[in-house]
Amino acid sequence: MAGRTLWKGYIQFSDFNVPVKLHTAVHQERMQFHLLHKHDRVKLHQQMICAHEKIPVPLEEQSKGFELEDRKYILVDPEELEQTKPDNGRMIKVHEFVRTEQIDPVFLERMYYLEPDKTLNGYNALVSALKETGTAGVCTWTMRRRSCFGSLQINGKVLCLNTLRYADEVIPAKSLGLEKASLSEKELKIARELINQLSAPFQPEKFQNEHQKKLQDLIDKKARGEKIAVLRPRRLKPTAPDKLLQALNASLEKVA
Repeated sequence: MAGRTLWKGYIQFSDFNVPVKLHTAVHQERMQFHLLHKHDRVKLHQQMICAHEKIPVPLEEQSKGFELEDRKYILVDPEELEQTKPDNGRMIKVHEFVRTEQIDPVFLERMYYLEPDKTLNGYNALVSALKETGTAGVCTWTMRRRSCFGSLQINGKVLCLNTLRYADEVIPAKSLGLEKASLSEKELKIARELINQLSAPFQPEKFQNEHQKKLQDLIDKKARGEKIAVLRPRRLKPTAPDKLLQALNASLEKVA
């Protein structure tokens, strides 16, 4: 079931306007821990302490600043910052359409579902057109006083809005400077066979957050008053280059 509507607006390109409602496509459940005073188990409150005077600074004496160089700052007033924020528009402006496969996954940040608002005709027409052309719309919009850059894509019969990272935020893979390594035909064949043996349809529901499960188990045990045994973590060693073929053969035997 879709969550509450986060935002309402229009998809706009040329003279085409499609009213939509935006919903989050993912939710993250994380166990929340509180910072407590160990002695009496009372919550601790954070204070802003002046690094020079070593005393708490009240809110009215706090200010934001930008560091120009070491220990040299310029102060920026809230009113000045307010002028830099974008207007709260209600338009998802599509600037161009690109082949969907051209969008490198490294740019993808967060996905939202778009629900038709008031009318289905324009919404369905856009879904069908994107599906037929295999394209995605590169767009910009404003949400929560923040400028957003993203892609308009489809998931089945539903329009989705992906927020994208800007180009200057992405580190190119070639910057890793990976060295070329020789690989024998036998090693490549075994690796290919191993992949084929492990190939399966994508079923994310088969996997669970093991860390969250362990955290919940820990909390349950402590709530029952059980003593927790602290185990030493197991560390894996990387496979040595001269042992690669042996390791591939062993892995292939396990899944055969």
